[in-house]
Amino acid sequence: MREKKLFTPGPLGVSLSTKQAMLVDLGSRDLEFIQTVKSIRSRLVELAGVSSDDYTCVPVQGSGTFAIEAVFTSTIPRTNGKVLVLENGAYGRRFGQILKVLGVDFKILTFLENEKVDVGLVEETLRGTQGWTNVAVVHCETSSGVINPIGEIGRLVKECVPDASYFVDAMSSFGAVDIDFTASKIDFLVSSANKCLEGVPGFSYAICRKDKLTGCKGWSRSLSLDLVSQWETLEQTGQFRFTPPTHCMLAFKQALTELEEEGGISERRKRYKENNRIICEGMKAFGFKTLLDDTHDGFIITSFHYPQHDNFNFKDFYTRLQEKDQVIYPGKVTKTDCFRIGNIGHVFPRDMRYLLQCVQEVCSDMGIPLPLKE
Repeated sequence: MREKKLFTPGPLGVSLSTKQAMLVDLGSRDLEFIQTVKSIRSRLVELAGVSSDDYTCVPVQGSGTFAIEAVFTSTIPRTNGKVLVLENGAYGRRFGQILKVLGVDFKILTFLENEKVDVGLVEETLRGTQGWTNVAVVHCETSSGVINPIGEIGRLVKECVPDASYFVDAMSSFGAVDIDFTASKIDFLVSSANKCLEGVPGFSYAICRKDKLTGCKGWSRSLSLDLVSQWETLEQTGQFRFTPPTHCMLAFKQALTELEEEGGISERRKRYKENNRIICEGMKAFGFKTLLDDTHDGFIITSFHYPQHDNFNFKDFYTRLQEKDQVIYPGKVTKTDCFRIGNIGHVFPRDMRYLLQCVQEVCSDMGIPLPLKE
């Protein structure tokens, strides 16, 4: 099987050495594995830039959505829980799907998918309605690439409803985009192993303020997704309550080593920004238009409008690129026809330049002359 380059929001490509780290079998009670879990949890708290006195990391088996659901099911009070969801894309809408299944009271405050969450409207809602116990927002809405102002939102939450829990989905941003936990007043943040930290898919994690987490004991509506019970067992025994993703965690340990070797988060951010610059400038030179205007400064993923040409068919475009081992991603924006190109994972500027070459070749093969006409 040929290896493909993944320009998607996930799964993402990883290094060969990260894959090779999985070629070891360890038992869940093996002392080496227990130490690996301890090291990963400690390192993630460090990467968050917070003190282990105040915050802890709770890993959860499964994709990022598992950690999102774990936070919701564990932190919403059993009685009088009321959640405000700030939504401007597909991943924010998924919050609503989870909350509906959980059967809790919630309201979705919806914004345009190509705009940031409006802090003014958030303030009106927080002050105008009483009883909010939880507020949730996606940091990088990867259906479009919008980066939401989580710092301003967090400060408003703590000013207007100081006892509410503030939850940030930083699935595609943690490990690359600056996040100031203290200034943003974040209580719970989730991300996944196979995003900016470049591990393999298989587990996600929540970084939790300890006092908020312990205050939720007994609230969970799920056995396996109970963050408090998971944390308590990890603290007491160093072990997961149920079978852990051993190979994935060994890979993640190696991925964290490679992050350090690259120069840490700041250097990885530089690489991702350069990836983004190359693809944006190249696609614009071909005449493609980005979904977001210049008021946005996200660099995780970029959405491009379908070109207005009779010969363009996205399925054909996508398939032809895939035949060249270049995997892009469909758009999830409901009102706009677009596709997405991710800039994160084990991809480098040379990969972005080659992708541009492939786009040019595919457009030529499809009879679409470049640059595109207005």
